[in-house]
Amino acid sequence: MTGPPPVDGREPAAVTLRGATVRFGARTLWEELDLEIPRGEFVAVLGPNGSGKTTLLRVLLGLQPLDAGEVLVDGHPARRGGEGIGYVPQQKALPEDLPLRARDLVGLGLDGHHLGLGLRGRRERNRRVDAALDAVGAGRYARSPVGRLSGGEQQRLRVAQALVGDPRVLLCDEPLLSLDLAHQRTVSRLIDERRRNAGTAVVFVTHEINPVLPLVDRVLYLVDGRFRFGTPEEVMTSETLSGLYRTDVEVLRVRERLVVVGVEESGHHHDAVVPAPGGAAR
Repeated sequence: MTGPPPVDGREPAAVTLRGATVRFGARTLWEELDLEIPRGEFVAVLGPNGSGKTTLLRVLLGLQPLDAGEVLVDGHPARRGGEGIGYVPQQKALPEDLPLRARDLVGLGLDGHHLGLGLRGRRERNRRVDAALDAVGAGRYARSPVGRLSGGEQQRLRVAQALVGDPRVLLCDEPLLSLDLAHQRTVSRLIDERRRNAGTAVVFVTHEINPVLPLVDRVLYLVDGRFRFGTPEEVMTSETLSGLYRTDVEVLRVRERLVVVGVEESGHHHDAVVPAPGGAAR
């Protein structure tokens, strides 16, 4: 999918929202949301349960219409099945008896992409699937039944499935959920390598901020219809979060970790590592 050339000669932003509003009945999830995400930027989307993080991804996927405003992906109105978008869903164990090999699961990421018919199309499909498997280090179990793989191995395959279509925008919905620390780091690294090597914009919904914050360029924080969008140093402060939550929230640095105190969500609080200004590890 290649968008029309912009009038000022610049490439269109990977993601654009202008005055975006979503309502469910009398409840406004968020409104007048404006943001522009250029190619190659890594944006983390944070906030309590029910704040609209996953809904934002559904809007970008063309699955949830806006009640007001405009949404563009790669310069085009968001639509269901749009090309140029990769999607990594939440980690969920696959049935052990699922009759699907690892490479078959990755190949599903090409459904809807027109590679052509005949031998040439099959060869190109195989080439792209093999390249995606190799990119995430999953080539050695390409022919294994997916249900017999570990949670970390399955999540690598979901990343490969999202990348096989060569996306310009990568949407990730809690991709680190239920993964141990080692697998969180692996998945985060794979996604970061993709955006650095291919200029893919990443929109990363997460509660597990620690593994990715050193990689993040900007943060979108959603709370009760309100939001802040900026660098981690701008958003992850006591003043900003207190304003969003409309209650006292304290942001503490403890052994180079940033701990947010005063925000309760299912009995836990956000816990984040924030790179020092000008010294972000990449």
